[in-house]
Amino acid sequence: MEQEQGDPAADVRLRGKQRKNPTPKAGRNLPAATAVGLGMLIFVLGGLLLLPLGFVLIVTAFGVFGVWEFFRALETSGTRLPIIPVMTGTVAMPTAAYFGGLESLLFAIMLSSVAVLIWRSLEGAAGSARSIFAGVFTLAWIPFFISFAVLPLHTAVGQTPVGLWPDGVVPPGAWEIATLLLLVVANDTFGYLVGASLGKHPMAPKISPKKSWEGFAGSIAGATVIGVLAAIFVLDKPWWVGVALAVGMVAAATAGDLSESMVKRELGIKDMSSILPGHGGVMDRLDSIVFASPVAFILYSIFAGV
Repeated sequence: MEQEQGDPAADVRLRGKQRKNPTPKAGRNLPAATAVGLGMLIFVLGGLLLLPLGFVLIVTAFGVFGVWEFFRALETSGTRLPIIPVMTGTVAMPTAAYFGGLESLLFAIMLSSVAVLIWRSLEGAAGSARSIFAGVFTLAWIPFFISFAVLPLHTAVGQTPVGLWPDGVVPPGAWEIATLLLLVVANDTFGYLVGASLGKHPMAPKISPKKSWEGFAGSIAGATVIGVLAAIFVLDKPWWVGVALAVGMVAAATAGDLSESMVKRELGIKDMSSILPGHGGVMDRLDSIVFASPVAFILYSIFAGV
């Protein structure tokens, strides 16, 4: 072993193996990640622009898968999540946001949190505090935040159709959500491309060593281009609104990504699951959107009269 470590020929062979390694610097299988990402984007946008209730069902499904992954991850650390009331709240919140708006969404998370408290209290005192905290945290982190992506569909029109959009007209709220999704994708795509090729200065080395300041700058630049184009041609807003949306979405998406990385590091896992090739689990894709959705809702409300 000592002779092999000091052997120049062995060093050359080792470097050759490293060059042949198909895994990129940022740690993804790029072809699989690209195919899955584009497929998900087309599927979600199709539901959003054609069948609004279908989009709500897609958001609900993502929330259910995300909660289930987190439930399984918590089990490995010995934390028991009250899965039945949490899952019930996960299904209820996007529907409440679509049909009832912000007030109904707030009522849904409050009722779900009370249900978690009562459910876990009836099971006994042992470990109840940790379990209740985990349940309320899960409700707020996943279904509550992601339901903000549904709210523009309720606030943009006076009715919430079950079928196709009335008269085939896509309302402004749907285009706002489409812009949100495109900005999150731009954040991921440009951040990955720039970070993988130029990244040298980690943003948070103890939480996510592969996320760099260079990648963050790439995300800002790429999302700004997409945001300006979307503001002018999709949202019918001034160009500077696109800049504000891009900066807000990138900041929120990055915070969401780092937050999930911190949770995974605390639980001692690399990915929430392996259900999505090249991406990991559903929560490994939702981490950016769950934080970006409420920020987008606030920004759209601020710029409503512009």
